[in-house]
Amino acid sequence: VQLQASGGGLVQPGGSLRLSCAASGSIFRINVMGWYRQAPGKQRELVATITTGSRTNYADSVKGRFTISRDNAQNTVYLQVNSLKPEDTAVYYCNADLTEYFSGGYRKRDYWGQGTQVTVSS
Repeated sequence: VQLQASGGGLVQPGGSLRLSCAASGSIFRINVMGWYRQAPGKQRELVATITTGSRTNYADSVKGRFTISRDNAQNTVYLQVNSLKPEDTAVYYCNADLTEYFSGGYRKRDYWGQGTQVTVSS
């Protein structure tokens, strides 16, 4: 299983981006998908998660500005980031808590994407 993230970039304060992350491989079911971020010198932190049934959870710092969504048919999760602030600058990682086909059966695994850089600066 691989997670491929895209959509990062350099944006001015107040700007917007849309991050995407597509999962591919021997996937039986994706349970929870999410976005995390890691700023220089800081620990990785939760940004937002979304369940198969579209139940969402957000970090307090991004509520009202970021929106997570997913396309279950395409095994893809999106993060619409609006009203960006310099403190949102970080590498954004997608995550999938999934069940994959394995040795004639199934197993639960947790996968990470490679990260996409978001830089907010004037």
